Amino acid sequence: MTRLTSSRAARLSLALLSLSISTALHAQSAPAPTASDWGGIGLLQTPTARMADEGELAFTASHTSPYSRYNMVLQPLPWLEGAFRYVSVANRRYGPEWLSGSQNYKDKSIDLKIRLLEESRWLPEVAAGFRDLGGTGLFSSEYLVASKRMGAFDASVGLATGYIGNRGDFKNPLTAIDDRFETRPRAQGTGNLNSDGMFRGPVGVFGGVAYQTPWEPLQLKLEYDGNDYKREPQNNNQRQNTPFNFGASYAVNKNVQLHLGWERGDLAMFGVTLRANLAQASSMAKVLDPMPVPLKQRPVATAPEGRDNPDAASQPFDWPGLANQLEQNAGLRVQRISQRGSELIVTGEQRRFYYPAQGVGRTARILDGTLSDDINWFTVQNARLGVPIVEISIEREAFVDYIEHKSDLTRLAGHIEMAPPAAQHRQTLYQAPLRRFDGGFNIGYQQSLGGPDGFVLFQVAGTYSASAYLARNLWLNGTVSYNAYNNYDKFRYDAPSRLPRVRTDIRRYMTTEDLTLPNLQLTATHQLTQDTYGMVYAGLLESMYAGAGGELLYRPLNERWAVGVEANWVKQRDFDQRFSFRDYSVATGHASFYYMWGEERRVVTAFSAGRYLAKDWGATMAVSRAFDNGVTMGAYATKTDVSSKDFGEGSFDKGIYVSVPFDFLLPRSTRARANFTWNPLYRDGGARLARSYGLYQMTSERDPTFFFENIKTIDD
Repeated sequence: MTRLTSSRAARLSLALLSLSISTALHAQSAPAPTASDWGGIGLLQTPTARMADEGELAFTASHTSPYSRYNMVLQPLPWLEGAFRYVSVANRRYGPEWLSGSQNYKDKSIDLKIRLLEESRWLPEVAAGFRDLGGTGLFSSEYLVASKRMGAFDASVGLATGYIGNRGDFKNPLTAIDDRFETRPRAQGTGNLNSDGMFRGPVGVFGGVAYQTPWEPLQLKLEYDGNDYKREPQNNNQRQNTPFNFGASYAVNKNVQLHLGWERGDLAMFGVTLRANLAQASSMAKVLDPMPVPLKQRPVATAPEGRDNPDAASQPFDWPGLANQLEQNAGLRVQRISQRGSELIVTGEQRRFYYPAQGVGRTARILDGTLSDDINWFTVQNARLGVPIVEISIEREAFVDYIEHKSDLTRLAGHIEMAPPAAQHRQTLYQAPLRRFDGGFNIGYQQSLGGPDGFVLFQVAGTYSASAYLARNLWLNGTVSYNAYNNYDKFRYDAPSRLPRVRTDIRRYMTTEDLTLPNLQLTATHQLTQDTYGMVYAGLLESMYAGAGGELLYRPLNERWAVGVEANWVKQRDFDQRFSFRDYSVATGHASFYYMWGEERRVVTAFSAGRYLAKDWGATMAVSRAFDNGVTMGAYATKTDVSSKDFGEGSFDKGIYVSVPFDFLLPRSTRARANFTWNPLYRDGGARLARSYGLYQMTSERDPTFFFENIKTIDD
């Protein structure tokens, strides 16, 4: 009886196991991509070929003794993953006690992963990647990895040289080309691109599997680590009892994931990921915005109303009242209202709505409800910093039909025109008086991350900024700042330098005086030709430099490219940021070429070459992905004729940045942006003047793509 019962139990268990496997293979969805210990999409210590959703930004912090990793990962394109990382090494100090105190060593690195092949029914997803590509090279590695989904499982296998493949399972096949591929040089920790060691050394195998459990938030991972931890950086070798690592990822919600693991056979791993998809972000409800103005009531019987009524026509029209309504409801600060035949042109500066179509739509609503029926076209001439940038014309009938749901966006788009500001004669109906003064209080914040002096150096200040206008395109602006708190007294980079100290005296600028005058400059702008803009400026240009300069930009409308040049002569300001100066002066300037790539996805490159503040010559390359909603993700690097040794730790200037419209975050529309830049260190090489205004940014509305990509906001 007992044997029979046991047999039945065994058969029942086998049946349940078979059912579970069948369910896992056929009913459950494949595991979603999750972060590895190193931040990028992967298992635990190793990457997979998977990518996050396009536009995702993620922060992952993980700890496996003796390493704590702090990773920021960007997914600017569906086939490209980039990461910026700090690794804190608990049993190593950053530097001498007088400089770093008890701060742990911080390694900075940049990763890149590129998808080579997208998964199909029979073929796996394949990606190639570089770890610690542009950092110190202590953890540098190159790899090729393939991933294939099978029901609830996602299996990966890969080959790596360098850190990920340190076990060295077989000889590098590239030795057939050159014997130097047999050994990998030890990283020097200088911050170069690590090109000397790429693809060198023995090859290690890594891989594993992720399993999506029936409980949707939970994912399990099993991994074969390609590193044996016997050749760790800084001779910090670790014991490994087994190459197999086990882990789990739990999704608290769509934005937060928790990670647990058991690695090397005797070490616990803890991690957390905070993620958001910036490409899919949209504005929150604007409860503090005024409601859009309704269209003119159009009775079935045609009877003259408003200005069509003879009695109304004899009354002078309230142009100042219309200008005030346009500013209060449409965010358009009017400079001039003119007419040419059946077209009414409003020239002004959009000061509230981030999306140009939204401002144009609100303007058209107000004009439709106010003007007589003999006006068939509304034109908004957008001005910025006192000069006209672009004209957007919309046919009144097509706009009304769309708002009244008689036609769709496609038809409306066909009745919208964008053109350079016209030089044709127009009858001026109203000229707005010049507003002489603007000003307001704000909170200022700046920081530096990852230096040997302190991991986070920052300042919080209260600021008051004001502008006094002598003409629409000539103004004096300045900022007064009061230091609320900063810890820049920890910045002690006072070692001998072969370069002029153009930036590394930051501690003295931040701590000498609490009340400072970071900026006070006179600026003039002018539209030189239909597509050429100019700017000149002089004064206290930034917290460290005063002087004079100018910029020219040629940016044809409807073109993907632009060229510009700027030149400056500046003198170093004294540490109190008042009106005294130091002995150092320099002529600095750059020529720049801008180009926008892609149809479906916009990638903007900016290449600048010239002379920097330390009198070094070189070039800066910036590459950014511009999403439809205005979010930008990018990276830049500057290389000059300063040697890596003279530059110091980091070897060359580099960083990544994310720019997000504040419009996403506030209950009231705004044109302001939140800009986050990660620049590893303050150094003197490759330093540029921090100018208050730039012509390429000023003329951003010359990009018709952004207008039409967000044309649906015309009804908001």
